[in-house]
Amino acid sequence: MYSSQVSLLTEEIPNMVSSFRVSELQVLLGFAGRNKSGRKHELLVRALHLLKSGCSPAVQIKIKELYRRRFPRTIESLADLSALKSPAFPLDTTPPADSESGSGTALSSASTSAASQPSSPLVSPLVLHDTKPSVEMQEASTSIHPVHPDVQLKSIPFYDVLDVLIKPTSLVPSNIQRFQEKYFIFALTPQQVKAICISRDFLPGGRRDYIVQVQLRFCLAETSCPQEDNYPNNLCIKVNGKLYPLPGFTPPLKNGVEQKRPGRPLNITSQVRLSSAVPNQISVSWAPEMGRNYSVSVYLVKQLTSAVLLQRLRNKGIRNPDHSRALIKEKLTADPDSEIATTSLRVSLMCPLGKMRLTVPCRAVTCTHLQCFDAALYLQMNEKKPTWICPVCDKKATYESLIIDGLFMEILNSCTDVDEIKFLENGAWCPMRPKKESLKLSSQCPKVESTKTFPLAGGSVTRGYKFKMIGKKLERRILFSHSIVTVWNALPERVVETDSMTTFKGKLDRYLKRKNLQGYGERAGEWD
Repeated sequence: MYSSQVSLLTEEIPNMVSSFRVSELQVLLGFAGRNKSGRKHELLVRALHLLKSGCSPAVQIKIKELYRRRFPRTIESLADLSALKSPAFPLDTTPPADSESGSGTALSSASTSAASQPSSPLVSPLVLHDTKPSVEMQEASTSIHPVHPDVQLKSIPFYDVLDVLIKPTSLVPSNIQRFQEKYFIFALTPQQVKAICISRDFLPGGRRDYIVQVQLRFCLAETSCPQEDNYPNNLCIKVNGKLYPLPGFTPPLKNGVEQKRPGRPLNITSQVRLSSAVPNQISVSWAPEMGRNYSVSVYLVKQLTSAVLLQRLRNKGIRNPDHSRALIKEKLTADPDSEIATTSLRVSLMCPLGKMRLTVPCRAVTCTHLQCFDAALYLQMNEKKPTWICPVCDKKATYESLIIDGLFMEILNSCTDVDEIKFLENGAWCPMRPKKESLKLSSQCPKVESTKTFPLAGGSVTRGYKFKMIGKKLERRILFSHSIVTVWNALPERVVETDSMTTFKGKLDRYLKRKNLQGYGERAGEWD
């Protein structure tokens, strides 16, 4: 028991020193009789070197005293908390066996590739609890939760995990207060800082974005299955003393239901100190819930695009067309207990998302339908708003379950002029081309007699010319054939009596220009 406490104390004291400000570092170095002038980086290196060379118990007590002033609501170590608990519930405080000791900083680094999940964190997080233990704390916590539970978070397709900065750590209330608060400290290696900096991209408006990001995730402390992102109630996060803005609340589906924030990873890169010499501190404040415990973790990830995921999907290979043919035969097999037999199945070659012809037909292996959707468009939509819902059956269609259908690829390559096909009982298919409707035209077009539509006055008028028309009075409606009569009769004889239509148009245009009239809607009296 004593040896475990000593090893834990040896790991935590350098973390405490790493969180000190310039003033605390100067006080510590002055107390130890060392030079306390210089920049913060020099002071920190000097203080860590003091610990590496071996410090007296008085110096350790001074470090804990300065740490209590820095974080008033904390205790020295996890060993103090374990001493408060019953021996029937031991608290495992031994460091991981695969962690490596840093050069005088007690920081463990994990250098892994992007394709593999690391097993050891960069630095063991310093979990801080309340300062004054009391009977109230023992009554509030009836059972001991592991500091690092075996919680697995669901992988996010658009992110590759490069390193684990803080392993999943329990958020356990330490007293009966309504709001709880914990602190976590992590540091970046020079290689990680370089990877983040070279991935920086400048966006319009002076904003910066990083492809390599520091990602903060919350989930339920459940070990039965991989957990989705889930936020505690009344969550408040501060990164290096600055408040981190959380996603907005989603509108409730039913009235009276409490609003919740959508669970998603938090990109805190913009507030992280991109330096290997200065550690980063995360403050988490939340309101505990009865019967629900949460965990927090920090990762170094690389953001991917939909084009990269599409290429990875292609690299997985195309599913054998025989699988789809077997599924077709199974669906079209006659059921002896049913009076209705299905002999064919019509399937569209248009994507239900974009209403365009399929280019990369895919569906989830969990789906029972034959209809496919376009993989490129599906990934682009989930890149903007990740839902991973099949657009055909509205069931879960995760990225890991997507497959490219080989039979549909053959159909798309062989039929370029059809948008719908029909599957037969034997697994074969045939294109469904629209029937061309023959248009029957009569050889003789009906003749329209102009004298019935526009009857001429003839000899019934005493003055004017022979092309004047007779207008009919209508009570309720005015047709064009009758309303134009007044305008026509107002035209002078030299305009109307012409030999051809071209001559008539020219005379009419010149007449209208002279009269300075626009259109045919003027009163008949203005045409004279």
